[in-house]
Amino acid sequence: MSYLRKKYTYNLILIICLFVLVCLVGISGTLGSADISFADTFRIIFSKIPLLKDLVNTEDIKASSILIITKIRLPRIVLSILIGMCLSVVGTTLQGLFRNPMADTGVLGISYGAGLGAAIAIVLGMTEYIWGIGLSAVFAFVGALTTIVIVYNIAKTNGRVPVITLLLAGIAISFIASSMTQLIMVLNRDKVEMIVMWTMGSLSAASWKKVIAIGPIIFLSTISIIFFARELNMISIGEDTASSLGINVEKTKKLLLIICSIATAACVSVSGVIGFVGIAVPHIIRLMVGADHRVLLPYSAVGGALFMLVCDTMARTLASPADIPVGIITSLFGAPFFVYLLVKKKLKATSNG
Repeated sequence: MSYLRKKYTYNLILIICLFVLVCLVGISGTLGSADISFADTFRIIFSKIPLLKDLVNTEDIKASSILIITKIRLPRIVLSILIGMCLSVVGTTLQGLFRNPMADTGVLGISYGAGLGAAIAIVLGMTEYIWGIGLSAVFAFVGALTTIVIVYNIAKTNGRVPVITLLLAGIAISFIASSMTQLIMVLNRDKVEMIVMWTMGSLSAASWKKVIAIGPIIFLSTISIIFFARELNMISIGEDTASSLGINVEKTKKLLLIICSIATAACVSVSGVIGFVGIAVPHIIRLMVGADHRVLLPYSAVGGALFMLVCDTMARTLASPADIPVGIITSLFGAPFFVYLLVKKKLKATSNG
């Protein structure tokens, strides 16, 4: 009964969080240089939902307001939710997989590889678009996947991938990719601003085509990872324990790395490098609901969506009409939390010593 009551409580809180997310979508839609009321924002959104459009009348709303919500603000809101959800779930997965609270896509070099790929595309003048996706995004996607392949093969030893070796390889490749990006910037000063803006992370160029491009990848990745919740729980305890319980640890690690890499590459390719979402959010959620990945993963998805939506709303409204790169906002929130984790770990080590 206690387990059922706890499960009911978790489900109820998750539903409440989803309701809060829906409300924040409406609030975010109202904010901006154009004055659009909360009620009108929801009427416009509901009018675009097939099952609800016949119940909503938008004839008294300005055509310009409808255009702003549907073509400019709503794609950006949806994209921020998807990216926040993805980065948070991936961060949660990597932390459980490596049993390391500092693990995220940056540590494995995925984000830096994407940044290098985008920088190369910008310098080569590849500004063309394919189905609404810029070639710089395609290069970023390829760069991210190439990076994780290199890191994985460096770390692989006798058919196994030791966690420490993988993390060290990721850090090394991260520095190499970052250095190469900086070298490209030094040698191509006329492109510096474009590269810097990309590496800071921004959703100012959000569109429905980008949402359609990464939406299915994020959805399928999240569902796939949730199916591995039991395996993640066992691996989090220890690889030997997981193996003794019949889990193929190396195969599981490989599959999860592939899923996380593809999902992250998709996000970074359309938003640039956005840091600390995959570190800060999972830890906050873990403090709330515990370390069981069956609960932790869904909560991390919703928590990441909430966090990213708030940060991006601040990014586009704090200095309106200017647009602050959202990576700056997430870092301002995430970096202090990262320092807190380091200090907490230090104090724990001191007390145990």
